[in-house]
Amino acid sequence: MQVIDYFESDRQEHWLAAIGAADWGAGAFLCELLSRGTFFDAVGEGSRVLLLTEGDELISFCTYAKKDDIQPTDLTPWVGFVYTFPPYRGHRFAGLLFAEVERLARQEGVSEVYISTNHTGLYEKYGCTFKTQMQDMEGNPSNVYVKKIG
Repeated sequence: MQVIDYFESDRQEHWLAAIGAADWGAGAFLCELLSRGTFFDAVGEGSRVLLLTEGDELISFCTYAKKDDIQPTDLTPWVGFVYTFPPYRGHRFAGLLFAEVERLARQEGVSEVYISTNHTGLYEKYGCTFKTQMQDMEGNPSNVYVKKIG
């Protein structure tokens, strides 16, 4: 398995179709942002889409971005759009994406990354702790977790 950056791949059409196959509304939204060329407008310049792949198969994906669905806020950067395809769940494959996020954050001198979610008990497995509850862009409450970068 390897983690690749969507924007550095020469197979973007393939990976875009794979992201679009996710049975999750946010995955469809990410696919729309990428296909319309509005990804950076939504989440900030320099943001990344990280893909955990095995050959031609997309196992899991996430974004490492300046902004997420909590706006406005001074908190940055964010891990968002975290998704693992059903056949691969339960193996902590998302942890490989988190390891890449940590590597990128250390490289950028970032000491904390944030996650907005309504899941409980998922991100704690990867060393995240609850920070606060904030409103997302639709006005709904969302739990904000923080991952300290060592």
